[in-house]
Amino acid sequence: MKSQDVRKQFLDFFESKGHLIVPSAPIVLKNDPTLMFNNSGMAQFKEYFLGNATPKSKRIADTQKCLRVSGKHNDLEEVGIDTYHHTMFEMLGNWSFGDYFKKEAINWAWELLTEVYKIPKDILYVSVFEGNAEENVPFDQEAYDIWKTLIDEDRIILGNKKDNFWEMGDQGPCGPCSEIHVDIRSAEEKALVSGKDLVNNDHPHVVEIWNNVFMEFNRKADGSLEKLPAQHVDTGMGFERLCMVLQGVQSNYDTDVFTPLIREIETITGTKYTIKAKDEAEEKINIAIRVIADHVRAVAFAIADGQLPSNTGAGYVIRRILRRAIRYGFTFLDTKEPFIYKLVETLSTQMSGSFPEIRTQKALCSNVIREEESSFLRTLDQGLVLLDAVINTNSGKIIEGKKAFELYDTYGFPIDLTALILSEKGLELDEKGFQEQLQLQKERSRAASKVTTGDWNVLVEDDVQEFVGYDRLKHNVKITKYRRVESVKDGEIFQLVFNSTPFYGESGGQTGDKGYLEAQNGDIIYIVDTKKENSQTVHLAKSLPENLTDSFTAVVDGIQRAKTSSNHTATHLLHQGLRKILGTHIEQKGSMVRSASLRFDFSHFSKMTDDEIKEVEDFVNARIRESLPLIEKRAIPKDQALQEGAMALFGEKYGDLVRMIKFGDSVELCGGTHVPNTSDIWHFKITSEGAVAAGIRRIEAITSEAAKEFFESQLLSFYEIKEVLKNAVDPVKAIQTLQDENTSLKKQLEVLLKDKAKNMKGELAQELQEVNGVQFLAKQVNLSPEGAKDLAYELGTLGKNIFLVLATAEDGKPMLSCYISKELVAEKNLNAGAVVRELGKCILGGGGGQPFFATAGGKKVEGIQEALEKAIEFVK
Repeated sequence: MKSQDVRKQFLDFFESKGHLIVPSAPIVLKNDPTLMFNNSGMAQFKEYFLGNATPKSKRIADTQKCLRVSGKHNDLEEVGIDTYHHTMFEMLGNWSFGDYFKKEAINWAWELLTEVYKIPKDILYVSVFEGNAEENVPFDQEAYDIWKTLIDEDRIILGNKKDNFWEMGDQGPCGPCSEIHVDIRSAEEKALVSGKDLVNNDHPHVVEIWNNVFMEFNRKADGSLEKLPAQHVDTGMGFERLCMVLQGVQSNYDTDVFTPLIREIETITGTKYTIKAKDEAEEKINIAIRVIADHVRAVAFAIADGQLPSNTGAGYVIRRILRRAIRYGFTFLDTKEPFIYKLVETLSTQMSGSFPEIRTQKALCSNVIREEESSFLRTLDQGLVLLDAVINTNSGKIIEGKKAFELYDTYGFPIDLTALILSEKGLELDEKGFQEQLQLQKERSRAASKVTTGDWNVLVEDDVQEFVGYDRLKHNVKITKYRRVESVKDGEIFQLVFNSTPFYGESGGQTGDKGYLEAQNGDIIYIVDTKKENSQTVHLAKSLPENLTDSFTAVVDGIQRAKTSSNHTATHLLHQGLRKILGTHIEQKGSMVRSASLRFDFSHFSKMTDDEIKEVEDFVNARIRESLPLIEKRAIPKDQALQEGAMALFGEKYGDLVRMIKFGDSVELCGGTHVPNTSDIWHFKITSEGAVAAGIRRIEAITSEAAKEFFESQLLSFYEIKEVLKNAVDPVKAIQTLQDENTSLKKQLEVLLKDKAKNMKGELAQELQEVNGVQFLAKQVNLSPEGAKDLAYELGTLGKNIFLVLATAEDGKPMLSCYISKELVAEKNLNAGAVVRELGKCILGGGGGQPFFATAGGKKVEGIQEALEKAIEFVK
C-alpha cells in the first residue's frame, strides 16, 4: 500500500465517523511561549483541552507535521543511528473535545488497524496505565475492560507513568494513555523472545504505532494534577511507522516515504544504501544517508512554514539539524560541495499533494539550504585548519577537551569530526574534559534563561476575552486571572488577563502595547508589555493592584500606538510597492512593527538597486499623499475576503473569520492596528536594504516622527559639512576634490613606506640571531601593519630558516605579524597562525592566517613587549 493511500484511508475512516478533517498546522508555532515547534498532533488544539477556546467541531482528524529536536522530546542524536526515530514526522490523529471517550477511541483504533488496514491481530500488543498511588491516579480499569473484549489478555501490558501517562510538558493537559504496539519480527525471532518482553524497550521491530491519550488532567506548576473541565481524547499514530508495517519492510527508511530521497542521495553522491550493511564502513554510509534523508524533510518544511535558519531560538534548531546532515555527508559520503538543496525537488514531487506549501516554497527552500551548506562547508574547511594548528602545537598524545570545545563552541566545528580526525592521526580526545566544558556552558545558559512560572489564579470564570483596541484606547476592565513569573533576565513580573482589553498583544509581527491600569483609588499599575498567548491577551506588569477584584481603567499609551500603527500601515504599502516594482514573486517572509521603526523581510534573489529603492519609496509616499482612508471589514469569512482580493501571508494560521484591511489597492488579511488615513503616516523612508538569508532580503524603514527627525538630522549634518568646507558653493564637488587629493597622497605615502621598509631591511638583518638553527627576530617597528608585512617578506628573502615576529602600534592599535619560512613550517611543524593566536593573548586580542604568515590585532599596547619576549619560546 502506497503511503499516500495509507494517509487517505486514515482520514476517510474518521470522516465516516463524523470527524471534521482539518489541514496540518504550520510546523513552526506562533503565540505559544511554551513550544518552538509543533511536537505532537495535539499542540495546535491545546487551548481546546484547557477550555480557553471553542473548536469548530467536537470531532476532528488530521495529519500533523511534527518536529522533535528540543526540550522534553529530543530525539535528534538518535535519528539515523536507528531506523525508527525522526526529526520531522507525520502524526495521524483523531480528537474528541468533550464528546466521545475511551470506548469509541479504542474500538475505532482497533477497527481501523485490523479491519481496514488488515494488520494481523496476533502481531499487536496494547498497554494501559497501571496507576500511580503517589498522585492518586488509579489503574485504568475502564480501558483494560474494553481491550479485553478485543484482544487476548496476555497481550495487554500494564504500563507505568513513564510509558503510559502522556504529558506535553512540565505543565498543561495530560492523562493516562493506551498504546498499540506491533511486532514485525520473523517467526524465528519470535520463538526466541516474546514480543511482550520487548514492548517499550527500543527494539527496532517491536514499536509503538498508535497512542490513545485520555486527557483528564491539567498539570499545575507545583506538579499537582487537577481535573480538566471536560474529558477529551487525543490520539496519535506515527505515519512513517504505520507505512513500515503496511508495506512489509523492516525499517521506516525502506518505505516509499523515504526511498525516493535515498535513491536521489545515492545518485548525487555516488554511494550505495544497503538494507543490511555487511561491515562498519557500509553502516556508516547507511547512517549518513538516513540522517540526510530525514533532516532535509525537517529543514525544508520548517523553511516553507516561515522559519529560516539563524543563530537563535527556533532558527538555531533548524540550522543545527541542517549542519548535522552536512557534516554526515562531509565525513562519510565525502561530499565537499553543496548537494542537500537538490533533494528539495524530490521532496516537492513526493509530498506536495498533501502539503502544497513545499511546492509553492520550493525555490526558497532550495536557495536557503544551498547557502547554508556553502557557509558551513567553509566553516568545516576553516575548522580543519584550526584543528591542524591545535595538533601541531600539542606536545602529547591527548588533545585537551577545552581546546576541542573551543573549536566546537566558537567555530562550530563538530566534536565527532574532531574525534574522528584525531583517531586517524593516532591521537586521543579528552572527552571527559570536553563534556565538562559543555556541561558548564549548558548550566550558564540554563541559569541565564531560567523562568519560573506559577499557576493561574482565577478570579472570574470568563472563557471569552474581547479585544476593543481597534476602537478605543481607554476601557473599563476586570482582572479575570493572574500569575507570577520570575526569570533571571526580567526578574519578577506578573501576567494579567482582563475580561476585555484595549491593549494589542504582540502578534503578526506587531509589538505589544504599553500603558497603565488606573485603580478606583487612583493608584497606577504600569503595563510594560502585552503578549498573545494562544487565544488570550496577557498583560505584563511589574506589580499587582492592591485590590485585584476592583474594576480598573485600562489606558493604552496612545503616542506609541499611533507610531506603531503608522509603521504597520506603511508595511502594507511597502509590500504592495515591492510587488508592483520588483514583481509578484515577492512574498512577505517576516516583519517587525515597532513604534520606532519597521522591518520587512521578503523573498527576492538579488540586491535592490538604488533606483529600485527610490521607486519603492516614491510609490509608498504617493499612497501617503493620496490620503487613502482605512476600509476595514471585521469577522468576515476568509473565502469571501480572498475573493475580494485580500492577500493572505504564507505560514500564518487564519481562522474561518478574518479581518480585512484595505488602503486603496492594498488589501491584506491582518489583525494589527492601523492609521485611519495614509496621510497620518506623513512620510516613508527606507534606511537599509540587505540580505538575511539566501533569497531573503530585509528592508528597514521609518515613518512619521522618526522620519522627521531623520531629515532634520540629515539637514544639520549637511550644514556642518558646508561649514567644514568653508561654505563651498558646490559641497559635492569640494568633497570629490578632497578625495582625489587624499588618494594621491596615500599613493605617495605607500611608496615612502615601502622605501622605508627596504631601508630597514639592512638594519634589521644585522639583528637576526640564530636559535636552534633558526634565524630569529622579535621587534617592534615604527611602521603601519602593511609596512610591517612588506618588511617581513623582504627579510624573508634572506634565507630559508627565518622566524620573525614584528609588532606595530599605529594609532594606538597593537598588531603582531609573524613570518616563518615555508621550509621551517614543513620541517619543524611551525605554524604562524598558532603563534599569533598564542601571542595575541598578551595584547588582549587574536587572529590567524596562513602557516607561513599570520597577524593578530588586540587592545593592549602595553602587552607588546611581553609578546615579543614570549616569541622566542617557539624556536628554543
